[in-house]
Amino acid sequence: VNAEETQYLVIEDWFPNGRPQLEAGGVMFADRETVDKIEKMKVCTCLNPLHTALAIYGNLLRMPTISAEMQDEQLVNLINRMGYGEGMPVVVDPGIIKPEDFIAQVLKVRLPNPFMPDTPQRIATDTSQKIPIRFFETIKAYLERGQRVDGLTYIPLVIAGYLRYLMAVADDGKPFEPSSDPLLAELQAPLAGIKLGDHVEIDTIRPILDKREVFPVDLFACGLANKILAYFNELIAAPGAVRATLVKYC
Repeated sequence: VNAEETQYLVIEDWFPNGRPQLEAGGVMFADRETVDKIEKMKVCTCLNPLHTALAIYGNLLRMPTISAEMQDEQLVNLINRMGYGEGMPVVVDPGIIKPEDFIAQVLKVRLPNPFMPDTPQRIATDTSQKIPIRFFETIKAYLERGQRVDGLTYIPLVIAGYLRYLMAVADDGKPFEPSSDPLLAELQAPLAGIKLGDHVEIDTIRPILDKREVFPVDLFACGLANKILAYFNELIAAPGAVRATLVKYC
C-alpha cells in the first residue's frame, strides 16, 4: 500500500453539540489560533518549502521521485540547511507539536518514503502561486524582527533555481516540459533567448523579481536580488552547472 507513515489531524475544538472522543484515536484538538499556527509551521517552514525546493531541482536534474531525491547528498543538504538553518530561527511554534520534531519526521520519514512515489513534476505545478507563502513568509519574519536577510544562502539559491527552471532546460542541456502554471509564459518571457554559457545582468531578471504576486518582498531593497543573480549565473554557466553549484554550496 502506498501510504504516509506520518500523519497529523489537528481540528479546531469548536463543537456546539458535543463530539466523540476522537483524541483517543490520535486526533489533536486545539483552538483556532493553534490550528492556524500548525498550518503556518507546515506550509511556511517545515514541509512545503522543502517540497518546492526538491521539485525545482528535481526537474533540473531529471529525478524520478521525491524519495529518490532524498538519496542525493546535495539535495538533502540543501533542504536540511534551508529548513534548520534559515526557517527554524523564525518558525511559528504552535505548542502542541514541536517544530523540531515535525521537521525531523519530514526529513527522516516522510520525504524518503519510497512507498509514496510522488514526483518533482507534480510538486512543481503552480510554483509561482506557492513561492509567496512557502518562502516569503520566512523572509518577512526576518524583516519584521529587524534582521537582515542578505546573509541567507539556501532560500535565494532555491529562487535562483526557479529562474533556471523557467528556462525549461535541464542540467544535461536538453529541454524538459515545465509543469503547468498560470504565470509560466509570462515569467519565461524575460529569459527567452538565454542559453547555457551566457552571463546575464540584473536587468534581465528584474522583470521577474519585480512581480509582487510571486515575490511579495522587494528583493532589491532587502539585498537579495544580486545574490540571486550571482547564483543564477552559476546555474547557467554550462551543462552540469546545476550539479556543480549544488556541490559548491551544499
